[in-house]
Amino acid sequence: MQTITLKVEDTISDKFLWFIEHFSKNEVEILEHNTYISDDEYLKSIKGMQESIIKEANTPLNEYVTRDELDW
Repeated sequence: MQTITLKVEDTISDKFLWFIEHFSKNEVEILEHNTYISDDEYLKSIKGMQESIIKEANTPLNEYVTRDELDW
């Protein structure tokens, strides 16, 4: 059996799921059903993330460390 990941437009998702549900479980099985959100929406959904990004974006350049200065 193959596993396929699809992104389905909201306007047809109900029809698409209706269609898929008409197959038997041994033919097609819905393993996961999530609502897609963009990376931007995901980051904004994490408490404090937006403030953290804004704070770091406002950090003066002289406070940043260059690659050469990193202690790997």
